[in-house]
Amino acid sequence: MKAVWQGKVIAESDRTLEIDGYRYFPRDSVRMDLLEIAPKTEGDLKCPHGVQFYDAVDGAARSPRAAWSYEAPQEKMKPVDHWIGFWEDVGVS
Repeated sequence: MKAVWQGKVIAESDRTLEIDGYRYFPRDSVRMDLLEIAPKTEGDLKCPHGVQFYDAVDGAARSPRAAWSYEAPQEKMKPVDHWIGFWEDVGVS
């Protein structure tokens, strides 16, 4: 599986997991240099899994909150603890 943003492969792995329709990549397969921690919103702070969103960034290009990770997942999300999920501007195939 690949996650592509702005024509760049931002993640690639054959060990992805799908939960609730979202595909998660192991952190070591993600180009973290293209992700920047996004400030937490009030809604983020209420997430029971300790969500952290990331902006995809490359020079002047930015896609806000294009990726996320659960940093304190409850049981259902433990298989993807600290893995990275993508959406919106990031294509996963």
